[in-house]
Amino acid sequence: MMRHIKPLITLIFISLLGTAGPLSAATLEDLVGAEQAALLKAAVAAGGTLTEVQLKNPAPRLVPQHAGVRRIVDETMNILDPSLFVETLSLYVKPAASARPEWSAAEKTGLFNGALAISTLAGIQYYSASRKSMRTFYEISQVIDGPKTKRGLADFEYTSSELPAGVITVYARQKDLTFGDNIYQYEYRTEADFLLFIQENLTNMNVGIIRAMGKNKLRSLVAVIDADDYLLIYAVSMAHAASISGLSERIGNSFTNRAEAILKWYSGQADKAFAIH
Repeated sequence: MMRHIKPLITLIFISLLGTAGPLSAATLEDLVGAEQAALLKAAVAAGGTLTEVQLKNPAPRLVPQHAGVRRIVDETMNILDPSLFVETLSLYVKPAASARPEWSAAEKTGLFNGALAISTLAGIQYYSASRKSMRTFYEISQVIDGPKTKRGLADFEYTSSELPAGVITVYARQKDLTFGDNIYQYEYRTEADFLLFIQENLTNMNVGIIRAMGKNKLRSLVAVIDADDYLLIYAVSMAHAASISGLSERIGNSFTNRAEAILKWYSGQADKAFAIH
């Protein structure tokens, strides 16, 4: 039973989900190439990720070789024309008892509901490079009924039989200790072999008295792709940011550390999904 009519958030989350037919899930090497797969495994084993930060004329460098994900990234770039582009690539190792080579319908649903659990983002921590210490990312994170009325709702949740096809839209209020109290739109998508969500800011984002990004000038995308023994997680934050000396570099560093916090959060959500299913 669906507990709510529609969800709210704008990060882009893509998870490759197995099809009902005989087609096997892609391997990690299929998606990123053998050399990058080895680098990624080594980075994750050391507690890290692969990251690329571009501040001028950006082009995707870490996006997986998956047609659906690449198309959405390209379309989003064409709409936004970003001046700032921060990519992060990570791996989640599936539990031994999980379905192979493709995830099951129940696992897919659990992973999708994990991405919808916006309230669980409240209180997560990220490393602040400027303060050289851990800092709260979102002080408040709540689904709301719309950008004007802003009435709070509980997180949305679906069963396997009602998992939506295509795109659903969710709105959220999130108070960020760097960019303040803002309203976001999240678009979630499920396809045969992936889950995706994109976050878009519906309000201006400021750092103190400085306008960092105007409304609709930020997109954050997360893609979680089913890759046999792994979930391949690709995150990209792109923005048309203010061209103020030093500000783009500061935002770029912040987005890098925030992406790692989001990936850590989603890994915890995946733990719950696989533990249940």
